Amino acid sequence: MDIALPKQVAYIIQQLEQRGFEAFAVGGCVRDTLLGREPEDWDITTSATPQEVKAIFPRTIDTGIQHGTVTVMADRVGYEVTTYRIDGEYEDGRHPSQVEFTRSLKMDLERRDFTINAMAYNDSAGLVDEFDGMGDLERRIIRCVGDAGQRFDEDALRMLRAVRFSGQLGFAIAEETEAAIRERACHLEKISAERIRVELTKLMVSPGSWQLRAGYETGMTKVFLPELDAMMACPQETPHHIYNVGEHSLKSVGYVNSFFSPNALQAIKALPEETRKWIGREVEQLDSKKYRIILAMTMLLHDVGKPEARQLDEEGIVHFHGHPEAGAQKARKILRRLTFDNDTVELVCRLIRWHDYRFQHDIRSMRRAVSKIGRDIMELLFLVQYGDILAQNPAMLEEKCRRIDTGRRIYGQIQAERQPLTIKELAVDGRDLIREGMKPGPEMGRMLERLLDLVLEEPEANQKESLLRAVRRYLSQPEE
Repeated sequence: MDIALPKQVAYIIQQLEQRGFEAFAVGGCVRDTLLGREPEDWDITTSATPQEVKAIFPRTIDTGIQHGTVTVMADRVGYEVTTYRIDGEYEDGRHPSQVEFTRSLKMDLERRDFTINAMAYNDSAGLVDEFDGMGDLERRIIRCVGDAGQRFDEDALRMLRAVRFSGQLGFAIAEETEAAIRERACHLEKISAERIRVELTKLMVSPGSWQLRAGYETGMTKVFLPELDAMMACPQETPHHIYNVGEHSLKSVGYVNSFFSPNALQAIKALPEETRKWIGREVEQLDSKKYRIILAMTMLLHDVGKPEARQLDEEGIVHFHGHPEAGAQKARKILRRLTFDNDTVELVCRLIRWHDYRFQHDIRSMRRAVSKIGRDIMELLFLVQYGDILAQNPAMLEEKCRRIDTGRRIYGQIQAERQPLTIKELAVDGRDLIREGMKPGPEMGRMLERLLDLVLEEPEANQKESLLRAVRRYLSQPEE
């Protein structure tokens, strides 16, 4: 089986081979190429030691030389070249106590996590597949190399990686691999929040994000996201929902992810064509990597406040009053615990706080709503609301979609007419008020708020002279 290696990858391998060393493309790049996917990067493994690699190539960077990795620069792109190695004992369930270099490719491959990641390739030897990774690709199975328990004892994060690959590739987890995860799920306590965040994020933006359910069923989320366990145990006896809180949240993540795939979006026939076209246009304008993470984490946590807010009325109907605000506060703690960056934390929490907002269908009310919520997140908020209703009771979807569509169109009119919504957009500022005799301080702030209130009612009043007349009128009124 032939694989078309990128020009610079082939060059690096050839240079190593010409000097008597073995060298192969290895791991995820081989797996993805065999699946017809575009690899994110290309890793190379070699029998040459780091010093031998450095002696061959003019430009290298010691990115992880203690573990055998040297980055070789070729056409201003870096390629990680790692020496065949054998890992020592994993005393902490995270890192090998020592690394020993070897000249055996097979010994290097057998230390890797899953069979589909333990294949190597070069043009002279072809595909090297010591552990039937190709067979598992064909069977669509995630299976550990060798003994699953040993692989997870070496690095507990591999358990979450199994779920992540399952979600990304649409593969099932082999029975013995899943059994080993159930036995060792608690070992994730040894793994840093940052490493968990990386795997969780990759899963949440994958086509199979719903596979986080396997993390719940095997006991892993109890360690790093116990709030999901509480959501999975929280029923919703309400006409608006047919799933418990956790299932609803996972399904909503999947729907929002589908917005970024034209084929998947078109398959959501429950939404009107005009709505799907708007969604498609919006996601095209987003920085997909950043905003996909923000939207996915918003959907995962948008109802995280429901378990504590749950109340049952006299008719047996469940209510979750106040859950958006409570959820925003709880989400902030979760995201910080998982080491998300501040910008992501702030945007996700704002979206959660407003996700259940019911827009009134008149332009004055919409102006006030947008002024309160923030113009900068409105398009994201509509996407969140569409994802939310798709994962609710389908019997009510048409009505709810119509409501969001109407609000979105009114907001579009506000945007098209560039109607002012904030103090910064007023035709006057503090300097103008000082010239009218006001002194800097709280009273000036209150005056600007009064002017904004006026403009939110009548956008055409946002003219400098008109607003200054209003200032003079307010100042001439006797204090109450």
